[in-house]
Amino acid sequence: VFYSFLIGFVSFLFTGQNILTVCFSVGYSAVALNHVIDFKEKKQEIIKPVSPSELFPSLPIVQGTTKRIKVLTRLTLVVSDPSHCNLLRSTSANIRLYDIIAVFPKTEKLFHIACTTLDVDLVCINVTEKLPFYFRRPPVNMAIDRGIYFELLYTPAIKDSTMRRYTISNAISLMQICKGKNIVISSAAERPLELRGPYDVANLGLLFGLSEGEAKAAVSTNCRATMLHGETRKSACGVVYTVKKPRKVEEEETAVPACKKAKTQA
Repeated sequence: VFYSFLIGFVSFLFTGQNILTVCFSVGYSAVALNHVIDFKEKKQEIIKPVSPSELFPSLPIVQGTTKRIKVLTRLTLVVSDPSHCNLLRSTSANIRLYDIIAVFPKTEKLFHIACTTLDVDLVCINVTEKLPFYFRRPPVNMAIDRGIYFELLYTPAIKDSTMRRYTISNAISLMQICKGKNIVISSAAERPLELRGPYDVANLGLLFGLSEGEAKAAVSTNCRATMLHGETRKSACGVVYTVKKPRKVEEEETAVPACKKAKTQA
C-alpha cells in the first residue's frame, strides 16, 4: 500500500480529478490536499478544510483492491518568525479538523522549536535552495523520539537542475544526522505530469542517501505512521494496553495433586 502525501491545493481545485486519477492508476491509496499559510499578511486565521466530498463526488477505486482512494486534509505553516508558531499553539477548533499538520521552518531556531515543542506531524525540509543552517543531532533525535517525520519533496528536483542539486545536497545532510529514520518523500505536484509512481519515488530515495528498505518505507509505512500520529494528536496522547501475565508458580502448584504435596512437605 502506497501513499502520496502532498498535492498542491490551489491547482488541485481545477485539475484535482486528473491528478487523483493518476495517483490511483500508479498505485497510491491515499493523497493529501494541502492548505499553506505563509504569513504574508499580518493576521492569519486557520480556516476550515475543504471536505473531499465537496470536491470529488465519487472517488476512484485503488488499483487491485475494492477500496476507494483516501483523500486527507493537510495544513502547512511556513514559519519565519517565532511568533508564527503561536498559531499552532492556539486553541482554534479548525486545527483539529485537519488530518495532518506540517510546519516549514526557515531558520535553525525555528527548526529546533518545531522538532522539540510544536505539536505537529511533519517537519518540511527546504529543497529549493541551500539551507541557511546545519542539521544538529539533538533536535533531530528529539523529533524522532516524539514520532515526528521529516518531509522531502521530489518535484522540485524534476523541474530544475539547480533545485535538483539542492534537493540531493540538503537530503544527504539530513541523512547524515537522522540515519534514514522518519523520512517521508512527497510530491508537491500541481499537475499530473509532475507525479511519479511509488517505485520511481523509492528509487529517487537512493539518491537522497536512503537504503533500499528506507526508501520504500519513505513512501509507504512512514506515511501511514504519520497518518496515525495525526489521528493520535486529534484524539489523545496515546493508548496503553496491558495484559496480566500468569504466574508460573501458581500454575505449578495447581498442577500437583494434593497427596504429592503432602509427601513433599513431609
